[in-house]
Amino acid sequence: MAFTKKQKTEMLAQYEQWLRESKAAFMLEYSRLTVAEVSALRAKVREVGGQAHVIKNTLLELALDRAGFEHKGLEGTTLIGFTGEDVAALAKVFNEATRTSETLKLKGGFLDQRYISADEVKMLAELPPLPVMRAQLLGVISAPATKLARTLAEPARMVAAVIKAKSEQAAPAVAG
Repeated sequence: MAFTKKQKTEMLAQYEQWLRESKAAFMLEYSRLTVAEVSALRAKVREVGGQAHVIKNTLLELALDRAGFEHKGLEGTTLIGFTGEDVAALAKVFNEATRTSETLKLKGGFLDQRYISADEVKMLAELPPLPVMRAQLLGVISAPATKLARTLAEPARMVAAVIKAKSEQAAPAVAG
């Protein structure tokens, strides 16, 4: 189906908006995908806070240029996922989709307007989920403070132990 010039202009504006509002966008090349498979992939992408669209390469390249993204020429068919939230989660969905399907292939993507290769998308997919990363970072940050608090409390604990021991020694003498 051919698009009118007005439709292409609207699509271009929409693509550009998605690119500007996203932290990351990852691309898949697809062949022989059914509507059900595309719908299932879109549902998984929505679960992680993103959105996925089949997109025309020529319009995507124009949108990338207008949005200031560095990019390489796009070939083949393109299904692109956008996320403004958890970048690693979208990378995991796309990586998993390519591992379980013979009709999908990672093309690469964009992270903060910079082109990243398919291998870099796979590396992002291997990162732990955002809540886990936050917990790990909090543990690293709080460890020195916890250690300092223990170190500062130790002399007082030792003094308290000595006083307690002395009071226990003195208690039998008073009773007798």
